[in-house]
Amino acid sequence: RRKMFCLCAQGRYAFKLLNDLFVNYTNALRPVEDTDNIINVTLQITLSQIIDMDERNQILTTYLWIRQVWFDAYLTWNKTDYDGIDTIRIPSSYVWRPDIVLYNNADDHFSSSMETNVVIRHDGQIMWDKPAITKSSCKVDVSYFPFDAQQCRLTFGSWTHNGNQMDLHNALDSADLADFVENVEWEVQGMPAKKNVILYGCCSDPYPDITYTLHLKRRASFYIFNLLIPCMMISFLAPLGFYLPADSGEKVSLGVTVLLALTVFQLLVAESMPPSENVPLIGKYYIATMTMITASTALTIFIMNIHHCGPEAQPVPAWARRFILQYLARICFVYDMGESCLSVHTDKPAQKGSNYTLNGQAEGEDFTLRVRGVSAGEGCSQKIKDQLNEDVSPTLSPWQGKESHSGWIDGTCVDIDHGEVAGATAETVSESGATGKESAKKREILVESQCLFHQQNIRRNIEYITNFYQEQKATQRRNGEWRKVAKVMDRFFMWIFFIMVFFMSLLIIGKAV
Repeated sequence: RRKMFCLCAQGRYAFKLLNDLFVNYTNALRPVEDTDNIINVTLQITLSQIIDMDERNQILTTYLWIRQVWFDAYLTWNKTDYDGIDTIRIPSSYVWRPDIVLYNNADDHFSSSMETNVVIRHDGQIMWDKPAITKSSCKVDVSYFPFDAQQCRLTFGSWTHNGNQMDLHNALDSADLADFVENVEWEVQGMPAKKNVILYGCCSDPYPDITYTLHLKRRASFYIFNLLIPCMMISFLAPLGFYLPADSGEKVSLGVTVLLALTVFQLLVAESMPPSENVPLIGKYYIATMTMITASTALTIFIMNIHHCGPEAQPVPAWARRFILQYLARICFVYDMGESCLSVHTDKPAQKGSNYTLNGQAEGEDFTLRVRGVSAGEGCSQKIKDQLNEDVSPTLSPWQGKESHSGWIDGTCVDIDHGEVAGATAETVSESGATGKESAKKREILVESQCLFHQQNIRRNIEYITNFYQEQKATQRRNGEWRKVAKVMDRFFMWIFFIMVFFMSLLIIGKAV
């Protein structure tokens, strides 16, 4: 009973205290005894959570606990008169409150904070704690995204009272981070507080404010694994387009596909970044990679034109043959089939019977054409026959009894051998007179010849076949040289672009470190 009586008595004194305090009290005026006095307000901020950082709209959403402490000259009492009541808690709307607002507020609805109670002490000290979800404007610098650090300022000050009427003081040198809930994207490195006294152009009186600078550092792991590493992998595919064979038909397709993939990643980054002049670091990396891939695709088209040059192509210039086919080819480790870095490429000897000879310059498996120039008025005399037998060894034919014919074509004696004769029957021709004894000891193979006047089209046909074959071999050799030039250029640009991708990757990783 005594305890209940005490509680009832204390509640009765609290009710009496509330009525006595607010009999002649108004919350519209500053609670000072003299209007020239300055009311001091102490501000303390506790950062509870970072809700969102909108880089595109440059808005920081935070959950804060704001504590304001001041003295009210009209809300004091003697504890002994009210049964020792030291403090009372009443709605904040009953008392005068400082009009402290967030200067850089970015809330489109200007929603106020939660209406909470104030704690009034017997000496007139009022402490007002209120939670608030604030949206503040923050200048975001994404130059080093995703390895960037941001500094967002939250400036608190009175909206109507100048420094001669109300002064602000910070309770601590920085915001309280003891109850901060860790953010998955941002790491808080500190939130120092600083008092500023500013003279605005509209008024001559000073206006104090307290600015809290929130230092944030982005956690880049998410962006490294979802944006950066895929871009690096795609970038290393671009130089491999030079390694594809030109006949595959996929060189240009690979470059275009890689370019489209990087464009998709670039759009993903652009959607989340503010449309400012500061291009993010990863955006620069994308742009540099896309430029490199565009250049590689253009070079691939140029090299494919060199590879597929037709029969009408000119021979490889001497400087290109010396610089590209000899010097640059060995640097890029490009060799012909069967050629190594220690062996020197030499032309293969012609196989027997693989070509032919015309006018003493071509030998064939099927026939041999030997031409000797004589005067048009002479015939195929025995002297010429002896000379032919001395200069040209008789040809044996696999067919027994086949003859070897020689004839005149426009004053030219032509001897056509149809093949070798193995074990052919030979006729011995002996001359009369003093040479009879010698002819008995010697056996000579006599080739019956007769002078035939053939038509001009025989020689023209043979020359046409010869020229066509030579032109075909020259065209093949020329095309082979141009293809090797294209292959050397492919390898050269492949190593160049690999080095460029490697150094760009090192650059962006160095920025991260």
